[in-house]
Amino acid sequence: MTADGVRLSAAAREAVATGWSAAAAPMIGYGFTLLGTAVAPVAVAWLTKLVIDGLTGSATMAGLLGLAAGLAGTGVVAAILPHCSRYLGGQVGRAMAATTTDRLFTATARFPGLRPFEDPRFLDRLRLAQEGTARAEGIVTETFGLIRSAVTVIGFVGSLLVISPVMTMVVLCAAGPALVAQLKLSRRRTAMMWQIGPAERQQLFYSTLLSTIEAAKEIRLFNAGGFLRGRLMAELSTAHAGRRRMDRKELSAEGALALLSAVVAGGGLVWAIAAARTGTLTVGDVSMFTVAVVAVQGGLDALVNGIATTDHNLRLFGHYVAVIRAEPDLPAPADPVPLPPLRRGIELRDVWFRYSDEHPWILRGVDLYLPYGASVALVGLNGAGKSTLVKLLCRFYDPTRGAILWDGTDLRDVRPEDLRERISGVFQDHMAYDFSARDNIGVGDTGARDDLGRIRAAARRAGVDELLAGLPRGYDTLLTRMFTSEEDREDSATGVVLSGGQWQRTALARAFLRDGRDLMILDEPSSGLDPEAEADVHARMRRHRAGQTSLLISHRLNTVRDAGLIVVLKDGVVAERGGHDDLMAVDGVYARLFRLQARGYHEVPDRDAAPTGPGTGEEVKKECWTSSSTG
Repeated sequence: MTADGVRLSAAAREAVATGWSAAAAPMIGYGFTLLGTAVAPVAVAWLTKLVIDGLTGSATMAGLLGLAAGLAGTGVVAAILPHCSRYLGGQVGRAMAATTTDRLFTATARFPGLRPFEDPRFLDRLRLAQEGTARAEGIVTETFGLIRSAVTVIGFVGSLLVISPVMTMVVLCAAGPALVAQLKLSRRRTAMMWQIGPAERQQLFYSTLLSTIEAAKEIRLFNAGGFLRGRLMAELSTAHAGRRRMDRKELSAEGALALLSAVVAGGGLVWAIAAARTGTLTVGDVSMFTVAVVAVQGGLDALVNGIATTDHNLRLFGHYVAVIRAEPDLPAPADPVPLPPLRRGIELRDVWFRYSDEHPWILRGVDLYLPYGASVALVGLNGAGKSTLVKLLCRFYDPTRGAILWDGTDLRDVRPEDLRERISGVFQDHMAYDFSARDNIGVGDTGARDDLGRIRAAARRAGVDELLAGLPRGYDTLLTRMFTSEEDREDSATGVVLSGGQWQRTALARAFLRDGRDLMILDEPSSGLDPEAEADVHARMRRHRAGQTSLLISHRLNTVRDAGLIVVLKDGVVAERGGHDDLMAVDGVYARLFRLQARGYHEVPDRDAAPTGPGTGEEVKKECWTSSSTG
């Protein structure tokens, strides 16, 4: 079997197994109702032939009434069964959609690191996998539909064989080109969807930009709506062009197949009329032949289209199977080591890292020790490697070379979930969930979501309790205007939108909820705050992390001067380390930049003078202390 065949076979087995585990009883009922709908047309055709022959022959009234009763009963069954099968098919479909959706997102949550979500090919596959979950029901229902069509075709082919074996072979042979053509179209359609995937993902990106509040202010201020709409329409045009080419291929192929079917049916009808004229066929035979040819052609067409549709669905479902069976992006330890509470410290030993062989090195042999109970500050220019180092500490990635040791235990020997259970943190790009205030803080420790006392205690430490408690519904108030709560379904203005600083404190409360963890990571925790709020937040953090192991990343050097250890990253290596006074005495990178930043607070610029000397012009641009999301 080819590799393509192996993938399709695996997808088919997964779909059937999913359907059986999700809805066994409805599947059995669905199969029986479809079998009934397949047999009923054949029975109706034969009973109709017998009635016509009886009327033109010498059948008794009792015999005709019996045939009529059988015909009426079969008609009733044929009318009811499609509704039953539709209901049962819906049951199967909903159960499979729920199961496949749950399994898909269970699988994506199983990736312990970030690499898959930064890989465009994986994101394209994930998008097709989500579409594949919607096609799971189609695979099962189409398979049953194929069985139904096959039973119907077999019944009418048997009827045609009784009348004319030669015409039966002509009708059957005409289905061969249709099957080949439809399978080719199915493969091309699936390939087309993969090819236009990047354009459709870009289209979704631009449509999201143009329809959400996050980008609305800048887009309107800079009048960028037309530009973004142009980008969106260009991607949409690319996707439509691919689909249009596919539509033209389908139109030409299916038009030719329809013409072939019409010629075969017309020729067969002429032959049947001529045969009846010479007495070779009875009137009932002509009726049966006409119905049988139409039914066989229709059944074969349904069979061919069903095979093509199933092939297409299986190919899409194959992306779902690939995702749920994908190996984790980080190797799991064969024999995981229990992670004890931190007692000595965390060591980065000759750590090198780059995102792929094609990317430059971000970290170049970092040696760093975070002592237990110490407050360590990490500073550096854009691209120095600060945020990457945090990703490695959380084991979102593994070092390309070197090792990170937790009390001497390599993090690669520990289950990622066990490690992260020991870590708390707030990131510069923290999430603003469209949840209630309670849930926005509660996601920091979902086990405490129903413990309002703990949530409020964390909010108090972050200085946001009074604000959240004073909202219209207190901590149950939605922090979004995207949705409405069940109680306020008729009032679209119930949601509350927080300011940037208020969101910053809410994210900090989320981190504080994870109290008692061994390591707290604070990545630009005061970005976007005004000076008074910044001072307050840092005072609260100092109290909270006193005696705890913490890592603070900040581009505002006045907020790190009280750290027990300040580490300066430059070009992916540790350039300096020590306390604030020590680093100022060394008069190196840290001292120069600290004075540069401090001078901006003390000196009054001469607006009439041209910028000269160090700390102005290009040097200010070069030395700008801002945090990088990738470095």
